Amino acid sequence: MKLIKLTTAIFVCIQLSTYTSTGKENKILYKDSKAPIEARINDLLNRMTLREKILQLNQYIVGKNTNENNIGEVLNSYPKESGSYIYFSDNATLRNQIQKQAVEETRLGIPALFGYDVIHGFRTIYPISLGQACSWNPDLVKKACAMAAQETRMSGTEWTFSPMIDVAHDGRWGRVSEGYGEDPYTNAVFGVASVLGYQGNDLSSSKQVAACLKHYVGYGASEGGRDYRATDISNQTLWSIYMPPYEACIKAGAATVMSAFNDINGTPATANYYTLTEILKKRWKHDGFVVSDWNAVEQLINQGVAANRKEAALKAFSAGTEMNMTDNCYAEHMEELVNEGKIKISQIDEAVGRILRIKFRLGLFEKPYTPEYPETQRVLLPENRKLAEKLAEESMVLLKNTNQILPLNQKNIAIIGPMVKDKDNIIGSWTAHGRTKDVETLWDGLEKEFTGKATLSYAKGCEFEGNDNSKFNEAIEIAKQSDIIILCLGEKRGWSGENGSRSTLALPIIQEKLAEALYKTGKPIILVLSSGRPIELCRLEPMCDAIIEIWQPGICGGTPLAGILSGRINPSGKLAITFPYSTGQIPIYYNMRQSARPFDKQGDYQDIPTTPLYEFAHGLSYTNYEYGELKASTTHIKKNETVNISIPITNIGNRDGKETVHWFISDPVCSISRPIKELKHFEKHLIKKGETITYTFTINPIRDLSYVDSDGKPFLESGIYYISVKDKKIAIEVVE
Repeated sequence: MKLIKLTTAIFVCIQLSTYTSTGKENKILYKDSKAPIEARINDLLNRMTLREKILQLNQYIVGKNTNENNIGEVLNSYPKESGSYIYFSDNATLRNQIQKQAVEETRLGIPALFGYDVIHGFRTIYPISLGQACSWNPDLVKKACAMAAQETRMSGTEWTFSPMIDVAHDGRWGRVSEGYGEDPYTNAVFGVASVLGYQGNDLSSSKQVAACLKHYVGYGASEGGRDYRATDISNQTLWSIYMPPYEACIKAGAATVMSAFNDINGTPATANYYTLTEILKKRWKHDGFVVSDWNAVEQLINQGVAANRKEAALKAFSAGTEMNMTDNCYAEHMEELVNEGKIKISQIDEAVGRILRIKFRLGLFEKPYTPEYPETQRVLLPENRKLAEKLAEESMVLLKNTNQILPLNQKNIAIIGPMVKDKDNIIGSWTAHGRTKDVETLWDGLEKEFTGKATLSYAKGCEFEGNDNSKFNEAIEIAKQSDIIILCLGEKRGWSGENGSRSTLALPIIQEKLAEALYKTGKPIILVLSSGRPIELCRLEPMCDAIIEIWQPGICGGTPLAGILSGRINPSGKLAITFPYSTGQIPIYYNMRQSARPFDKQGDYQDIPTTPLYEFAHGLSYTNYEYGELKASTTHIKKNETVNISIPITNIGNRDGKETVHWFISDPVCSISRPIKELKHFEKHLIKKGETITYTFTINPIRDLSYVDSDGKPFLESGIYYISVKDKKIAIEVVE
């Protein structure tokens, strides 16, 4: 650490020397936009008092439930020198008034940093992250994040607490909806796409925001799927499963990181020196800052590692958490801790410098205020809605389609279920400033799609939960008079997301009973599922002729679903998370390690199947693809060489379609046991009917075939590796 600081100091001196030689030494350096950022940071730190520095380390809440009558009270609530705010307003008016105090009414005029949870859209809400991953289209996700960044920055916020890249194997955990599924590589790819979309090439742009990786780290391993709980993660698992997405996103330039709520092997993430400093700052060289999660510093007391708020502040800050979100522990105790010698001024300077660095990169010193654009110029633009609709379309997964019952060709269609005309829940959790009035319901989309082509009849059937079956008869009568039933079931928005843990993946029994009553009519059933997690379908699946998982698609889900049902759109989504046969199979995920007795069903469940209902990467299409043979440019390579593996895929059906190919590697013999298979690459292409496209994976052995040890150090052993696509497999030998 001393060497890093010395190197930085030398670098700053060189910059200062170069800068002052131009004759501008009389100007206040930190206010000069042409001066190097590191020199500006150093100059500003030298001018700041201890109190001014400490205030930069704190984040407060503004804009929630405020109106013109109480803005004055809000402006007087916090010190004008405060470093950051969570900004709940959806326009820049209040923000600019707060910023004016910081810039024009304080000694040094340091601008505040405004952040907010923009998870899957600011006002134009697009599908939840789990759904996004099922699109297997990172370029589309990057565009969606860039759109969210534009709406966010133009509305007064320049920092989003996103993306969440917690690998999650337990669908009972509510926050599984916020990440990109069960696979480390998938989370890494979509995490990087999100960072690049949010931040662009220039953080100071009026249409970009700073990203924040969360929740660092291992939060997705929450014990029993219960939120905020301890996690017991071996170092081997930490490095092979949970760290890869964070490392990839740090390399992609993510500006900030948020510490997690979970306790990792006895040390809470917010006070974990190993993860926050040894890895993030020293090993990965991250030069941004870490913000705690909401009240997470104070919660170190609840987690049993701090006796009081003062000790909590000491432990979190010393471990590497620079910014304290909302609980005020730093503001109350940091000066006392410095005076007692428990925290050094040099530590304060480094932490404040990290925060200032992001503010300088965001251009806040040059442009502290946000122009107050009208809504029509900044949110819900027509092109933004189109983008949200396209992402929803590619996120939807056709799980089942018996006898090609879809696309629909029936003339009398019953549309039944609590999700049909719902606007409140289909939008999903963490909806920022999304509004139900902006939501296109499933009924809206179906009515638009089928008007003049078929007769639609509607019945709600039941509520999302409860025991009231009084609406069953109406639904049954409508079903009897129709040719086919579209049954729209699913989860309420609060059943997933933070604090959305569930003991079962099954839908409430009232929804299953409605399906059973409709099944008895003898009419075919198309099940449309809207959820924030994989759903237990072992009782529903046998009653349904087709199943479509639409996730929580945001404000534009109706038209894409209707297009898939009519055949106007060929579904292309594939699962980024396993659908277990039942909740009792948890944990179940594709990249498990091999069993000691993988034969004759030894070690398997004796009362339920061991295999999932729908496996990772499953997803059907309205066309058929024929996979050719895998071919390698060579089957013997040295560790520093590359090999091209290719496979031709032909669309042998009658429709154009987009097909995603997932490339897996397997290492059957390794000094550290490895998963049965590991995803290392994927690509999605449009294949027109009758057309053949060759998919290619260029394998760099050190990048794609290596593994990590318990200290996170990669190693590559000689031997045989298998590369597989669906049921095709080819062997590659790596030699010294």
